[in-house]
Amino acid sequence: MIYGSYQDNSPRLPTLALFLLAGVYLLAGITGHDPWKNEDAVHIGIAHDFLAHGNWFFPRVAGEPWPHTAPLYHWVAALLGYLLGGLLEFHNAARLATALFGALFFISLAGAARAFFGATAGRSAPLLAMGTLGLLLPIHDAQPAIAGLAFAALAYWGGGLILLGKAHGALLLGVGLGLAFPAHGLVGLLMASAVLPAPIFRRDWKSLGLALAIALPLIAAWPLLVASRSPGLLAEWWQNEIAEATITRGLPDVRHIEQLIWAAWPVLPLAVLGFWTYRHRVNKLALPLLGAVLTLLWYLTGSSRALGVLPLLLPLTLIATAGIEHMRRGAANAFDWFGVITFTFFSGLLWLGASAQAFGWPPTIANNFRKLAPGHELHYPAIALIFAALLSVAWVLSWRLPRATWRASLHWAAGTTLMWVLAAILLLPWFDHAKSYRPVVQSLSAALPPDVNCIERSKLNSGQLAALDYFSGIRTRPAAPGRKCAFRLTEDDKNRKPPVGWTERWRGHRPGDRDVRWYLDQRNE
Repeated sequence: MIYGSYQDNSPRLPTLALFLLAGVYLLAGITGHDPWKNEDAVHIGIAHDFLAHGNWFFPRVAGEPWPHTAPLYHWVAALLGYLLGGLLEFHNAARLATALFGALFFISLAGAARAFFGATAGRSAPLLAMGTLGLLLPIHDAQPAIAGLAFAALAYWGGGLILLGKAHGALLLGVGLGLAFPAHGLVGLLMASAVLPAPIFRRDWKSLGLALAIALPLIAAWPLLVASRSPGLLAEWWQNEIAEATITRGLPDVRHIEQLIWAAWPVLPLAVLGFWTYRHRVNKLALPLLGAVLTLLWYLTGSSRALGVLPLLLPLTLIATAGIEHMRRGAANAFDWFGVITFTFFSGLLWLGASAQAFGWPPTIANNFRKLAPGHELHYPAIALIFAALLSVAWVLSWRLPRATWRASLHWAAGTTLMWVLAAILLLPWFDHAKSYRPVVQSLSAALPPDVNCIERSKLNSGQLAALDYFSGIRTRPAAPGRKCAFRLTEDDKNRKPPVGWTERWRGHRPGDRDVRWYLDQRNE
């Protein structure tokens, strides 16, 4: 027992409240906007290509192989787009795959925390995950990394159950380990494999054998399928997986540390506390610590993007759960009130932004909104405003919750959810107007002659290629010696001049693009 903690008299957090909060968190902002660059548009484009063209065995963007992802997430997204096609636009239906895998992640994370640290930890762990900054954007985009997190958490749950002597833990470990690979490639497999020693610790060879018997066929199925049809694509995908893990040469960049501190807040300092709390019983943290070491090494040798921190969040959250369960009252109160003050402040700013859009006050903020998204017309559905107001009132009422081990975690989860819901209701239409490629792609499509069959491209990224294909079926080709397309589409600054031998036929841009334009040039005869 840690002196001064709430362990003895904490009231129980209602399960229904946890499910409702998680549901609001997962579904807010997941629909109601077009695909945005870059990850969101790419992964929706891959799912749409699966459904529209039937190339289900390998991911493609605008018809071209895209060897940077595994396909399981996109299979599910494509099926959801098909099943819900009569109710939602494809991109909104497909993006629900993230909410589905996010729900599996929270459930499995709760199960893993309960198996490792007890029933109360099972409620705190998903709350800490919801309050983590680095999870907020990916879990509301079309993002296969969330599927990898979900199956890795399922494997952790299975490993924890095996340590408790539960026979069905081998089933969860096997399924989680096996599907983490087609969900998120090598890093998914790395995340899940951290708990493979669980049956070895218990010398439970039967559970180990069952888990491997389930996992190995699931791991091998997709690579064998691709190898049988196109070995070159499998080799290219494998090379990209290795390259992703070895981008950094020598010591990690300072940006790795900056991204880690930001994206893993607040679970990173809480994980340090958890390690300190269990420093004399470190065997309780053995598997999460192994997972943290493996994923930290992967991150430090790979990309310094915030997305690269995601695999590390799973073990960090579990270790942080152990820490927050034994936090001293003074530290718990400080952590709690820091979250309350922070999220109240930022939620107030979001309401202020809504006031600027709706009433033109404050005028400086209103003018900035108009500059960044010219032409945006404001439409706030009454039901959405009522829901946002009710959540804001509920947030204020939550300040009087009873003292408990889960109070600080709940406030971080609820504060993050409130902030995200307000952003989705009050600012999402403005963001969508500024960031959607739909109008510019439709304008380009109208400018193209009906018989065009070859368009070169220059300086367009994968997200833009996916948007072109998704909104208008326009597919471009990379410039190549000997290929003389009649048209070329390029992105450049707004002051560029047509190159020699070409005549500009069209230009366009998204409202939010202030300095860049798309140009359609026609080759001179």
